[in-house]
Amino acid sequence: MKRYTKLGLILTIIVTCFYVTTASAQGHYNVLKYGAKNDSSKLATESIKKAIAAASKAGGGTVYFPAGKYLTGPIHLKSNITIYIEAGAEIHFSDNFDHYLPMVKSRWEGTDVMNFSPLFYAINAENIAIKGRGLIDGHGKKWWAYSEVHVKKIPTSRWQEEFKRLNKDVLAPDLPGWIERGFLRPPFIQTMDCKNVLIEGITITNSPFWTINPQYCDNVTISKVTINNPDSPNSDGINPESCRNVHISDCHISTGDDCITIKSGKDRSGRKANVPAENYTITNCTMLSGHGGVVIGSEMSAGVRRVTISNCVFDGTDRGLRIKSARGRGGVVEDIRVNNVIMRNIRDQAIVLDLQYATTTVEPVSERTPAFRNIHFSNITAHGNRAGYLNGLEEMPIENVSFNNMNMDMQTGFRIKNSKDIEFHNVRVNNKKGPVVEAENVVGLQIDDVRSQKPVAGEAIIELTNVEGAIIQNAFPAKGTEVYLKAKGAKTSDIVGKANHFGNVKTVVIQEADVKEKIKLD
Repeated sequence: MKRYTKLGLILTIIVTCFYVTTASAQGHYNVLKYGAKNDSSKLATESIKKAIAAASKAGGGTVYFPAGKYLTGPIHLKSNITIYIEAGAEIHFSDNFDHYLPMVKSRWEGTDVMNFSPLFYAINAENIAIKGRGLIDGHGKKWWAYSEVHVKKIPTSRWQEEFKRLNKDVLAPDLPGWIERGFLRPPFIQTMDCKNVLIEGITITNSPFWTINPQYCDNVTISKVTINNPDSPNSDGINPESCRNVHISDCHISTGDDCITIKSGKDRSGRKANVPAENYTITNCTMLSGHGGVVIGSEMSAGVRRVTISNCVFDGTDRGLRIKSARGRGGVVEDIRVNNVIMRNIRDQAIVLDLQYATTTVEPVSERTPAFRNIHFSNITAHGNRAGYLNGLEEMPIENVSFNNMNMDMQTGFRIKNSKDIEFHNVRVNNKKGPVVEAENVVGLQIDDVRSQKPVAGEAIIELTNVEGAIIQNAFPAKGTEVYLKAKGAKTSDIVGKANHFGNVKTVVIQEADVKEKIKLD
C-alpha cells in the first residue's frame, strides 16, 4: 500500500508539473505582474496594455485577471489574445469620458463613424476571445444621461466638437436621427473586421450603449454569456452587424432595449458598405426584459439572410420575434426560420414583420425599398397581447411567410396587411377580442386548420378585406362560434373552401355587398 501511495504522489507531482509547464508554454500573462491592482485602487489601463503587448510580442497568449476588482479604461485586443476573467474577478470600466479618447473607427447604429473607443475594442484582428466566469461592469449611468431618451438636446462640449471635427464627411442616415445630436455613447464590446471571435461565460452589466457588437466579422461565437442592463437606454444585448457565420447559444439576457438583434447597416452608409448579415444561428437562450426577444433590423440596409432561431424562451419582453424596416433602408431580409420558441407575458406582439417601422409615404421601388421574404415560424407557444402583425408596403408586400403548429393565448389574433403568399397550418389562437386572422390587401392566403377554442361573441374567426385568392381548409370550429368567415372589399375574390366541418357554426360566411363573387365554403 505504501508503494502505491508513493507512486500516486509521484504521478500527482508529474501531472502538476505538466499543467504548470503547459500553462507557461501557452503564455499566461497575469495583469498583477504588470502593475495592475485588484483592489480597484489604481487605474489599470496601462498595466493591461502592457500585458497584452507582451502576449502579442510572444505570438499570442492569455491575459489573466485573478479574483479581485480592477478599474480600467478601454481594453484594446490584438490577434491571438484571450482575455480570461477568473471567477471572482470584476473589471470595472471608468466613466471618465476622456479615458476613451482618442476616438477610433467605429460603427454606431449602422453608420460608420469615428467615435469614443468601445470599452473592449479590436480591429483587423483574428483569434481573439473574452472568456471566464467573472464580471465586467460598464458603469453606463453617466453615459445614459447623454442619451436622447433623457435629453432633447445634447449640451455643447469638447467631446461633441471633437466628434463633429472627425465626422465632417460622415454618410448620414436618410431619416433624421442621431447625427443631429452629435454625441454618441460607445458600445461595450465592439470588434471590427475581425476573424474567429469568441465571447464565453462572462457576466456583463451596465453597458453604456449596445453590449456585444461585432462588426464586419467572420466566425463569431457568443456562448453562455449573461447580460443584465436594467432600465438603460439603447442597451441592446447582442448585436452582430454585417457579420458572417455567427453562433449565439446558451445566453441569458435582460436589457433596456432589444435582447438580440441582427443588423447590416443603415440607409446610404449600409448600402455603400454592402456587407450583409448571413449564416446566423441563435439557440438555447432566455430573454427577460427588453423591447424585443430576437429582432432583425431596423438597420438592415445590406440585407440579412440565412438565419435560424430555435429552442428559446422569452418571458416579459415587449415583443417576441420582430423584423422591422422602413422606406429608405433598402436591403432584403430572407430565408429566416424560427422553431421551438416559448413566449410568455408579451406586452405587444409575439411576432412582428413591419416594413413601416417609420412613418413614410409611398414611393417607386428602388434601392431604398426594403423587402421581407421566405420567413417561416413553427412550434411556437405564446401568451400575451397580440399574436402577430404583418405590415408590408403597398409597393413591396411581405412575401412567403408561414405559421405552423402554434398554440397562443392572446388578447387579439393575427393582423396581416400588404402581403403575399401567407400560410397558416395548425394554428390555435385563443383570443379575447377580434378575429383569429384578419387579412387586408393580401394576395394568396392559405388557412389550414386554424381555430379558437374560445370563440369571441359577435366576431368572425377569419376576416378578409380585399384578399385575392384564399383557400380555407380543415376548419373545425369550436362550439359557440357565431361566424367563421367575414369578407369585404371590392378586390376580394377567388375564396374557396375544402374539407371543412361547420356543424358548430351559426353562420359560416358573411360577405358584404362590395364582394362581387359568391363565397361558398365546403
